[in-house]
Amino acid sequence: MIRKQVFNLIGYVLIFLGASMLFSAGWSIYYNESDLWAILKSSLITIVFGGVLRAITYSKKKKEFTSRDGFAIVTLGWLLMAAFSALPFYFSELTHLSYTNAYFEAMSGLTTTGASVLGHSSTYLIEDLSYGLLFWRSFTHFIGGMGIIVFSIAILPLLGIGGVQLFRAEVAGPVADKMTPRVKQTATLLWGIYVGLISAETIILMAEGLTFFDSICHAFGTMATGGFSTKNASVGEFGSLVQWTIILFMFLAATNFSLHYFAFVKRKYEYVKDKEFRVYLTLFCFFAILFFINISSSDRYNWDFDSLRHAVFSSIALITTTGFGTENFNEWPALSKTIVFFLLFIGGSAGSTTGGMKIIRLIVVVKYLITEVKKLLHPTGYYTIHVNEENKPVSDEVVKNTLGFYLFYILIFAASALVFSMFGLDMITSLTASASAIGNIGPGLGSIGPWDNWGHFPDLAKWMSSFLMLLGRLEIFTVIVLFSRSFWKK
Repeated sequence: MIRKQVFNLIGYVLIFLGASMLFSAGWSIYYNESDLWAILKSSLITIVFGGVLRAITYSKKKKEFTSRDGFAIVTLGWLLMAAFSALPFYFSELTHLSYTNAYFEAMSGLTTTGASVLGHSSTYLIEDLSYGLLFWRSFTHFIGGMGIIVFSIAILPLLGIGGVQLFRAEVAGPVADKMTPRVKQTATLLWGIYVGLISAETIILMAEGLTFFDSICHAFGTMATGGFSTKNASVGEFGSLVQWTIILFMFLAATNFSLHYFAFVKRKYEYVKDKEFRVYLTLFCFFAILFFINISSSDRYNWDFDSLRHAVFSSIALITTTGFGTENFNEWPALSKTIVFFLLFIGGSAGSTTGGMKIIRLIVVVKYLITEVKKLLHPTGYYTIHVNEENKPVSDEVVKNTLGFYLFYILIFAASALVFSMFGLDMITSLTASASAIGNIGPGLGSIGPWDNWGHFPDLAKWMSSFLMLLGRLEIFTVIVLFSRSFWKK
């Protein structure tokens, strides 16, 4: 079923991935670091493998991709990207990571999860890494944030290949709507907005006193809603002004990028007209206020501006699945920790770089439940579901897909939590590790709190976590469909 053309494109993606490692090599050269050769060797291996793959699968005949091809390219592409992105960590003489740990770190970066085997309770602190490795670690967020496959769509026409099926497989949300008639133009605009926001945040952070290196690395982590930091204390290392800036850009990163497109390109500010955006803003404010009231009532915090900042930061970091931290919410009161657990599921807006279930699905499910209650009261009535009142009703197919996604998501979460507990992890850690991995969030509760890491997990648990990250990043069905027997039939 999988044609040569599929692997040919994956080969091209790997060449791009290998070439992108040279940016990290530049930092190693600048600081005269020993990890330079580890990065250069990783780059060479990746480029050569991608080149050989393209050479042995080359064909003059170009055909339009089918839906099956789209699923195969996206899933296999992400698996191979993680496999090769792990090489700089694996070859590094500073970390001596096993390949399992290196793959976990790479998959976490590409899927913008932000979970790490490095950190406070690890043998190696974040600051122990070289500048080259730290940059590569953050750059994996940049690559995975909008999706390297979407970037490939922008140049597919140059290869004589159409990319609509890839776009549908990669873009998050119940309906993958194109902002423009041409998918190449859509992908280009998405990346243009993405890079523009990263550039703006980098400049602002530099103006606030951060170095260029720290600024761009945190801009990668913010706009990709990833969470990798160059500091062991994460964003808590910096002052309040920097934290408020990152709060703003986390909020923008979790907003549907089509709204940014209308604002930046069309000069049409559709934010408040969008139902999902209004719910997103409401949830963010609601949970921030709850955090503030609850932690300020405890003995550790006061009713002051600092407590408000920690509450706002934690609320937006969790709901956007970014995972940055300023405070250890693992030590917060019971109500706040319960809220943290629920925030591991919600996620940001569809069409953004966030993980989780997405707010648009939450809206559809809630409206579906309300409709079902109305049908019980008025069986002969006719009811439709609207996300935005001026738009056409949500089709039954989309509603069924949304309900199916919710069911799959909860079943996978529950089953994974049970498996984690079989590895000897406590109940809180097992539940939040499952929710955090599939939601692409990073920190959780228990032994994977914001001041902890995932390095103590058994190797099998790390591989399962990596798979859950991929499931969450590719919206479950893109990966699950490959396990269907009918998928492999001609």
